[in-house]
Amino acid sequence: MSRLKRADRPYDIVLFGATGFVGTLTAEYLAAHAPEGLRWAIAGRSEEKLHRLRESLPGGAEVGVLTADVSDPASVRELAAHARVVATTVGPYVTYGEELVAACADTGADYLDLTGEPEFVDLTYVRHDARARETGARLVHACGFDSVPHDLGAYFTVRQLPEGVPLRIDGFVTADATFSGGTFASALNQFARGRQMLAAARDRGRHEPRLVGRRAYAPTGSPRFAREVGAWALPLPTIDAQIVRRSAKALERYGPDFRYRHYAAVRQLPVAVGGVAAVGALLAAAQLPPARRWLSDRLKPGEGPAPEKRAKSWFRVRFVGEGGGRRVFTEVSGGDPGYDETAKMFAESALSLALDDLPPTAGQVTTAVAMGDALTERLRRAGITFRVAASR
Repeated sequence: MSRLKRADRPYDIVLFGATGFVGTLTAEYLAAHAPEGLRWAIAGRSEEKLHRLRESLPGGAEVGVLTADVSDPASVRELAAHARVVATTVGPYVTYGEELVAACADTGADYLDLTGEPEFVDLTYVRHDARARETGARLVHACGFDSVPHDLGAYFTVRQLPEGVPLRIDGFVTADATFSGGTFASALNQFARGRQMLAAARDRGRHEPRLVGRRAYAPTGSPRFAREVGAWALPLPTIDAQIVRRSAKALERYGPDFRYRHYAAVRQLPVAVGGVAAVGALLAAAQLPPARRWLSDRLKPGEGPAPEKRAKSWFRVRFVGEGGGRRVFTEVSGGDPGYDETAKMFAESALSLALDDLPPTAGQVTTAVAMGDALTERLRRAGITFRVAASR
């Protein structure tokens, strides 16, 4: 289905899960920044909550309301059929997300989410990428802090380096923030599903075309003191490096031989050691259902900190790129990553898919592949910094 044939749908963007914590922040951002004439709607299970949210939004009378429930496939399919772009905050996605991906792939609607769950992304690739390519749907996962700053930051760094040569990029993440209940729930869920996650990755490997004449890889790396950023570098077991690698596989601008490594940057060694121990303890606890339930009760999906706390939060991702005899230091930075900036990235991704003149793509694609320059420029105008810190 061509994008022109989708233009007659009632809504340009439908935000599903709008009454959750991050969903509400995204709805507020869209209400404040959507251009005049944008046709958009909020969606979820509770019509009462949706109407309350609409009443609180500036210009809310122009915002549509749709009800849908992930346990009712017919309602999810109807939602997808009403939208050019569907953006969903309803997770954990491996539990609640697939019906909507399937509906978007089948109806030709573009799909966005906030997942950081590798298993879910791999499952949806195997099951729905081919159909999405047939209908023209773009399935874009990880459109929040996972993994927009890292994917677009690596893309931005590549563009500062020579073409047609092997490239090496390391990303170093620093943040002072509280992450969302939804992110915490997804992380716990993934920690408890190690075997399923590995099986999904292997299945994807059997279906995914292999690169011919080029190489793109993202090794885990080892803990080390990174002199280039003056901090201890701890490998981050997040989806971000996988997303960057997939962008590199899809775009020849990343060169004939591309490597990306992803780290947390910690200045003090005791803090670094404590962080490794904490992740190990969380991984172990997630294997035990009683411990997992206790942990999930500490920060539930839909919950988040007060605006005062979020206003003090920040993130910075520094990239060190090398290739063709050139070395460049770049940086992506912004405010509260788990909530405010995630809502901004998510909303601007939806607006970009709905409104921008983008490269022709379909199927499961990354933010860099689907929206690269256009989304980078949108985020810059919205206050997220992309800059070259130094080069030689």
